[in-house]
Amino acid sequence: MPLPKYKYLLTYRYCEIIHDLTVVFCNKFLYGFDNRRNREQMIQAARSGKQNIIEGVGQSQTSKKGEIKLLGVSMASLEELLADYEDFLRQRKLEIWLKTDRRIAEFRKNSFRLTSLSNLSDLGNLKEKPILPENPQEAANFLLTLCHQATFLLNRQIKALEEKFIKEGGFSENLFKRRLNDRLKSLK
Repeated sequence: MPLPKYKYLLTYRYCEIIHDLTVVFCNKFLYGFDNRRNREQMIQAARSGKQNIIEGVGQSQTSKKGEIKLLGVSMASLEELLADYEDFLRQRKLEIWLKTDRRIAEFRKNSFRLTSLSNLSDLGNLKEKPILPENPQEAANFLLTLCHQATFLLNRQIKALEEKFIKEGGFSENLFKRRLNDRLKSLK
């Protein structure tokens, strides 16, 4: 049986890792009652990033507009999460590493390997699981890097879908054209 279509999307694989590691991050570094609300918000933003890709891809056959909208919601959720990780670092007077930092290059290399199709099992699960760094500064910067990569890829995916929609139209438009053509044929 083939895997669900969304499992083949690089954006989905990034978001799955982000979601899983966000749960670990929040339980490890945002424990206790005082952090409850922030912890819940971050986990839900990470979940929303992943789940909206699934829902958007599910609509792709009947509504390109709906797919584009849901991918936009996914991207917005990840941007919200990105800001939460920046807040975590800033409020604790920890450094946000520049994208030119060699450690960020290592994070990118690691995430590229983890999100590769060759890392998917026959059931669509990651064979090699991501590991959250033990140090809170390193962990937050790793998740920031993943969020930046995922939002960049989602932006490209949305633009490609918009171009395709402009050129080919959507499901409703194409049904209307077929209906109109059938009517014109029947009048002849």
